[in-house]
Amino acid sequence: MDQGEDSVMPGAPPAWDTIALDGDGSCIAKARHYAADFLARVQAEYGLPVSARALDLTQLVVSELVTNARKYAPGPVLMELRIVGSLVEVVVWDSDPVLPVARAADAGRVGQHGLEIVMAVAQGFEVQREPVGKRITARIALPDDPGGDVTGRRPQ
Repeated sequence: MDQGEDSVMPGAPPAWDTIALDGDGSCIAKARHYAADFLARVQAEYGLPVSARALDLTQLVVSELVTNARKYAPGPVLMELRIVGSLVEVVVWDSDPVLPVARAADAGRVGQHGLEIVMAVAQGFEVQREPVGKRITARIALPDDPGGDVTGRRPQ
């Protein structure tokens, strides 16, 4: 695991990792497996609690973001996973400079709900234009919410 700047726990080394995905049909499953392996390593190496819900949501967010990158941007995709406090940050870079826009909820629309899903389950979400392409960051809480509520942001 590569070293980053933010600590997992006080006194513990930071945890982050990056993977380049070639954009073929298998990259989505590869990214999901990579995210699950990363969270398992963080849990084993640092003793950081990672709930089953956080694991599932992280894989869902990874799947949605990598699918969108593969669908709308030519070329490779970079995915970075970082632990920041009690959150995992999923960062996906692609070569398309067009920033995504979440659509208003529409139960009758078939497909194109990925960004809505990500924003609904993430504690934080941001999109940044880069010199080449864009970077999307979603943050997911690792422990379960004490109240059991799904805390996220809904698109406006």
